Amino acid sequence: MKFEFFDHTADVGIRAWGKTLEEAFENSALAVFEVMTDTSKVERRERREVTVEGYDLKNLLYRWIESLLFYYDTELLLFSAFKVTIEGLSLRGEALGEKFDPERHERRTVVKAMTYHEMEITKRDGGYEITFVVDI
Repeated sequence: MKFEFFDHTADVGIRAWGKTLEEAFENSALAVFEVMTDTSKVERRERREVTVEGYDLKNLLYRWIESLLFYYDTELLLFSAFKVTIEGLSLRGEALGEKFDPERHERRTVVKAMTYHEMEITKRDGGYEITFVVDI
């Protein structure tokens, strides 16, 4: 399982996993876009590169997700595949997807913003677990 959602008053809670920190960040991004649509129907037609720096891992995650949401807000881009490289507190990522098409993409809940609420990044046996809440 890559991610799950949990109930949160007026928002959506996300818990994502990965064998590596990078994979956990990738699955976190996938979960955010799954809130908005069925990502299995989002084709990988367009590519966007994201480079962000953080002052800690939580801030790095925040900036990663906010950067991806910027593309939805400005270009109506939905993403369904991600590749992340993290070195220290620097992230270089790639997101693949396409513009929202109401005839092909299910319209779910729009994610307005990433939050720090309940955010945790935990190293566990066999990988990482990331928990956070997005504003809808």
